[in-house]
Amino acid sequence: MATSTAVAELDPALPAPAGQSSPPSPLLAGWQRLSPGRKLSLGAGVLALVAVLATAFYLINQPDYRVLYANLSDKDGGAVLAQLSQMNVPYKHADGGKAILVPAERVNDLRMKLASQGLPKGTITGFELMDQTRLGMTQFQERVNFQRSLEGELTRTILSIQSVAEARVHLALPNQNGFFREQQKPSASVVLTLHPGRTLDRTQIAGIVHLVASSVPEMDPKAVSVIDQHGTLLSQRAEGDGGIDSRQLEYVRMLEQMYTQRVLDLLEPVVGRDNVRATVTADVDFSLTERTSEQHRPNQGTEPAAVRSSQTVEENGPGTPQPNGVPGAVSNVAPAGTAAPINGDAPPVGVVGNGNVAVTTAEGLRRREQVVNYEVDKTISVTRSATGTVRRLSAAVVINHLPSADAKKGPATAALPPERLEQIQALVREAIGFNGERGDSVNVVNAPFNQPRVEPVEIPWYRDPDTQAWLRSLAGPLGMLVLGLILYLGMVRPALKMMQPPPADNAGAQANAAAALPAPGSQLEAVVGEVVERPSLPQPVHNEPTPEELRLADARRLAKENPVAVANIIKGWISGEGATA
Repeated sequence: MATSTAVAELDPALPAPAGQSSPPSPLLAGWQRLSPGRKLSLGAGVLALVAVLATAFYLINQPDYRVLYANLSDKDGGAVLAQLSQMNVPYKHADGGKAILVPAERVNDLRMKLASQGLPKGTITGFELMDQTRLGMTQFQERVNFQRSLEGELTRTILSIQSVAEARVHLALPNQNGFFREQQKPSASVVLTLHPGRTLDRTQIAGIVHLVASSVPEMDPKAVSVIDQHGTLLSQRAEGDGGIDSRQLEYVRMLEQMYTQRVLDLLEPVVGRDNVRATVTADVDFSLTERTSEQHRPNQGTEPAAVRSSQTVEENGPGTPQPNGVPGAVSNVAPAGTAAPINGDAPPVGVVGNGNVAVTTAEGLRRREQVVNYEVDKTISVTRSATGTVRRLSAAVVINHLPSADAKKGPATAALPPERLEQIQALVREAIGFNGERGDSVNVVNAPFNQPRVEPVEIPWYRDPDTQAWLRSLAGPLGMLVLGLILYLGMVRPALKMMQPPPADNAGAQANAAAALPAPGSQLEAVVGEVVERPSLPQPVHNEPTPEELRLADARRLAKENPVAVANIIKGWISGEGATA
C-alpha cells in the first residue's frame, strides 16, 4: 500500500487507487485555500472592476449633446421638456436651466417635430391671440386682446433689429366717441434693452418711431416715446434755440467718415491696407441766413422804356380872335406861310414842345394836354443760405515706407519717391473734391510706421487649446482605466496568486523528471540540478551549513562522481526492490 501511494504521488497521471475521491476543481480548491479576508477583498475588487468597466463603456457610448433651444422662459421650457419626456428623448440642462441640450444627431428632427406642435410658443403673443376667442366674450375683452396682439406684433418687429435684445411696447388707445372735437389721439411708449456695447443711431430710432406711429391709426410720431434700459429718452427732439444739435454733430461725423473712406478706398489698393492712415476734417456751416435786396437802375442801351401810365386832356370852346404876340410892328405883320409835309397831316398851329397844345382860331378855343409816366427798373432778391454747407475741408494722409529688399542688409523699408507722393496727393484731392477758393488743404506725408515687433509666443503643448480639449476628452476613459488597474493590482491579483496550487513535492518532481528523460544519467542530472521550492516559512539566516545541507551536498557529490550507482538506488526505490551496489 505504501509503494502504490508513493507511485501515485510521483506520477499524478496514474488513476487514483480505489476508495479515494477525485480532487476538486482548481478554481474551487483555490477559493477554499483563501482566508475570509482575502475572499471578501477578491469579491469587492471584482465588483468594483466590473463597475469601472461599465462606467467606462457608458462614457464612451455617451452621445454628444447640442443646444436645442436657448433663452427659453419657464413656461416654454416646461412645455418643451414635457414633450421630450413623452417622446423618450434624453435631455440635459445648461446655462442655469435656460438652455436645453439633446443628442446632436436628433437636433434638427426634434426642432421640426416641436415646431409642428407650436413649441416653443414664446412669451410674445401676436395676432394668434385673436384665435383664442371664447363664447360670451365682451367687447372690452375683444378690445384688450386686439391691443395686446398689436403690441406683440410691434415687439416682434422691433426685436428683428440687431442691436435690440429685448423690447416692450405700450399702446394707449382711447375709446372713440361720436363727438369729433372730444376725441383723444393715441400714444405709445417703447422700452428697449440693447445688447452690451451696441447703440442705435438717429435713423434707427426714427424708424422705430415711425413704425409704431404708422401701425396705429391717427397716431402722431411726436406721441411716441422711446427709452432704453437705463431710462434715457432716445426719441427727444432738438430745440430750436441755436445751441449744439446732436444731429448736426452726427452729420459732421458722417461727412468726415465718408470723405475718409473715399481716400482709403482709393489708396489701399495702391500702398496696402496697413500702410495708409487718413483723416478728413470738415468745417460745416449750419447757420441760417436770409437776405433781401432791392435795386433801381435806368434802362440800359437802346431798349424801349416801359410806359407805366398815360393821360391826355382835350378842351374845346367858342371864342373871338384876339391879337397875339408882343405889341409892336412885328405883331401887326401877317404870319408867313408854313411849309406842309409832303405826306401826312400838317402839325397843328401852336403846339408846344412839352405836349401842351393851345390853339386859337376864329371858330373857338381848343386845348389838349398829355401826360406820360415811364416805369423805372427795380430788382428785389431774397437769398436764403442752405444749412450744412461745407466751408472748408482739411485732409491729412500718412503713407508708410514701402518694403524693399537689400541683399546686404536684408528686408528693409524705403521712402516713396517725390513723383509718387505727388500722384498720391493728386488722388486725394480728387477724392475729397478739392476746392482752392474755399481754402481746402491736403497734406500727404511719407513716414515709417512705428509698429511694435511682436515676438512669437511659444505655447507649451499642455497649454494648447486643442491639446487641452483632446486631453479632456480622454480624461474620463483614462481615469476609468487607471482606476481599474489599481483595483486589479491591489485587490484582485494578490487573491488570484493565493488561489494557485502549491508546487509539487521533491519526490514527485524527481519521478516526473526521470520519466521524461530517457537516459538514466540525464535523469540524475535533472534531479540533482533541480531547485526545489517548498511552501514553508523562510529559514533563518545562518553562516554555518546545517546537517541537512551537508548530507545534500554529499549526495550531489556522489551523484556526480558515480551516477550509475545513484541511478540504481533510485530505481530500486521506485520498484520496491533492494538497492544493488
